[in-house]
Amino acid sequence: MNRRALMLFLTLGVLWGIPYLLIKYAIVSFTPATLVMIRTTVGGLILLPLALRQNAFRPLRHHRRAVVAYTIAEIGIPWLALTHAEHTLSSGLAALLIAAVPVVGVILSAATGHREHLGVTGSLGLAIGLIGVALLVGREIQAPTGPDAIPALAEMVLVVLGYAIGPMIIARHLQDVPSSGVIVTSLLGPAVVLAPVGLAQWPDHVEPSALVAVLVLSVLCTTVAFLALFALVAEVGSVRTTVVTYVNPAVAVIAGAVFLAEPITGWTIAGFVCIVGGSILVHRRGPVTPA
Repeated sequence: MNRRALMLFLTLGVLWGIPYLLIKYAIVSFTPATLVMIRTTVGGLILLPLALRQNAFRPLRHHRRAVVAYTIAEIGIPWLALTHAEHTLSSGLAALLIAAVPVVGVILSAATGHREHLGVTGSLGLAIGLIGVALLVGREIQAPTGPDAIPALAEMVLVVLGYAIGPMIIARHLQDVPSSGVIVTSLLGPAVVLAPVGLAQWPDHVEPSALVAVLVLSVLCTTVAFLALFALVAEVGSVRTTVVTYVNPAVAVIAGAVFLAEPITGWTIAGFVCIVGGSILVHRRGPVTPA
């Protein structure tokens, strides 16, 4: 990486690592629907001029179903489920579970008609990653609040599945359309759908910390992060850009420990090492061959 690419990489790693912390602050005042409505509205409107300048919406007309499916899988369901789950789960745990997305993506790809040439290394990575998830989930269920955590863990399953399905839709149906058009549509679509509920649930009083968290989520972690993503892909390519997903969980765990006093236990470290290590091994698999 050159210096520009390294700065973009580090920026994206931080901006996609702190949303879990910010959500913790935001849900003090905002419901999941209101929070997601604000985040998607602000992010979509800021990125809209870029998409218009690139004439990025016209090519989407022939891919409506894929765009709708991507919107639901990548933003609509995951952002709502993640926000609600963080009422129960720690921000660090949420981030670590999401780190399993590459592993789950391989499983879904194989289950939907693509043979995965994992080899010994890839298969080992898949097993290690799943062990890491089992460690974290098992620890959470065995904790004193274990029964209360089960619905939240179920919501995290939806989040992980959505984040794994989204890139599959892009790869199979939306590779030839402008990214900015897809992103703006997938942000403003949920914003419109959630507006009636989000506005109806607007709080009578907003804590200053919650307002700041929502603004940072909307402007930095959504708008600036997507712009950094575009720039990083242009610098190093889409494959090398995915390495940033190994940085995000570490940033989230450290941020949760520093600002929320969330404990970093041996289970946390073991789960992190297994999930991230497994994902790295899985990413070294052979090419995907359509069945």
